[in-house]
Amino acid sequence: MNKSQVIEILNENSLLPESKFGQNFLCNEEITRDILDISGITIEDKVIEIGPGIGALTVPLCESGIDLTCVEIDKRIAQYLVESGISATVICSDYLKLSDYNGEQFTKAISNIPYYVMTPILKKLICDLPNCTQMTFMIEEDALDRILAKPKTKQYGPLAVIMNLYGTVCKEFSVPGNNFYPIPKTMSCVISVKKNNNDYILNEDMMDFIEKCFQMRRKKLLNNLSYYSKEAIVSAINSIGFSENVRAEELTPIDFIHLYNAIISYTKN
Repeated sequence: MNKSQVIEILNENSLLPESKFGQNFLCNEEITRDILDISGITIEDKVIEIGPGIGALTVPLCESGIDLTCVEIDKRIAQYLVESGISATVICSDYLKLSDYNGEQFTKAISNIPYYVMTPILKKLICDLPNCTQMTFMIEEDALDRILAKPKTKQYGPLAVIMNLYGTVCKEFSVPGNNFYPIPKTMSCVISVKKNNNDYILNEDMMDFIEKCFQMRRKKLLNNLSYYSKEAIVSAINSIGFSENVRAEELTPIDFIHLYNAIISYTKN
């Protein structure tokens, strides 16, 4: 789908891009092919696409016979996709509010993620799709620093911890703004996330725990986790090899798993 085709579809269907939904439609067919090649999607996969827009990725996926479900927040665009006759299941919903779907069926996920809701969408996908082996995303390139950040750096926070625990994140390539219509103000990039074979479950409770650890970055973990008893926190922190003066930014991603398990174990005894 090139720029002329995108503009034609929008005009013919009276679809104006909505900034509140972060709508910038991909209009470079070569990049589309590259994204699909990177995604590792095969005919055996059941795929979920978040924010299909007018179908830059959706259409070629359907043409390949892929079992595809699309979740689109914009009612106008969801209706357009249905009326276009694509062979995909189209769910008109804000994905962050979607609960009545079977996330366990999906083995791959793909999305041109609206940048303003990137973090909550990533967290929900991780929680809801336990059998997904790879996710492929278009994100704002500036956000990549927060995803790949290392301990003891300024950018290191809950997102870096969660994504590191979930899988291996790889930046595939950058995508300048002129490959979208309308042109966004920021540079984009495509990333792949391949799930790790973990012996722990990265669920919503654990993610909330990680968020709370970073709630006030300059405070000690002891203060950020004050809703537990002091004895439980100190015991758990000491058990993973740190003093009670430690801050969240000093812990590696796997330290957070050990800390969470230690606190839960202490409170149960």
